[in-house]
Amino acid sequence: MAKKIAFAASDAPTAQTARAALISRYGTTPEEEADVIVALGGDGFMLHTLHRTQGLRAPVYGMNRGTVGFLMNEYSETDLTERLDAAQEEVINPLRMKAQGADGQVHDALAINEVSLLRAGPQAAKLKITIDGNLRLAELVCDGALVATPAGSTAYNYSAHGPILPIGSDVLALTAVAAFRPRRWRGALLPKTAHVRFDVIEPEKRPVMADADSIWVENVLWVEIHSEPSISHRILFDPGHGLEERLLREQFV
Repeated sequence: MAKKIAFAASDAPTAQTARAALISRYGTTPEEEADVIVALGGDGFMLHTLHRTQGLRAPVYGMNRGTVGFLMNEYSETDLTERLDAAQEEVINPLRMKAQGADGQVHDALAINEVSLLRAGPQAAKLKITIDGNLRLAELVCDGALVATPAGSTAYNYSAHGPILPIGSDVLALTAVAAFRPRRWRGALLPKTAHVRFDVIEPEKRPVMADADSIWVENVLWVEIHSEPSISHRILFDPGHGLEERLLREQFV
């Protein structure tokens, strides 16, 4: 029995053209009734689609019609049904961020890739790091710091010289961005169950912003981060091109 497919596309002309061509060939169905959602765009649009459809039963299969495609499969119009039948599923849990701004408001957001703190002024940030209620670093002087999931470990985390994490590992990466003190400190590997808290030292003098998959909170005083096991994102990949293989291959380039 043929799968009922819903097609979603970014605003990029190449993605919109691809969506029209695929609908002409395979038809379409509402996302709420679909067996699978095909997302056309880059990694940013894939993250947007996963967040937007997290309450639906259908997994998401991405095809690259953007500039970055680590989470995407190669684009092809001719064999989509066969590829969907053969696709392998990866399940990932997002991070939950709670962040208090200088105005006292507490913001809540989810991040599939990472939660990052970044300096928002000319001076380096000063952060205090507490893990599971235990103070681990009294003062980190840096441009920022982040907590990344295995799925997000090849994104900003990797650019900041953080480790690549296998998808199957119950581990999070805590990575510093341009650490000044302690000199060359790059972070730590944490169990997936860890609760991480960053307190901003001298927030008026050294303002910091927090980001969870492009959801920004300015002038934060503290940020708490933990994995959210109650939410599961299902992503489909072509055989031999899943996240596990991609994470492994990325370490040999």
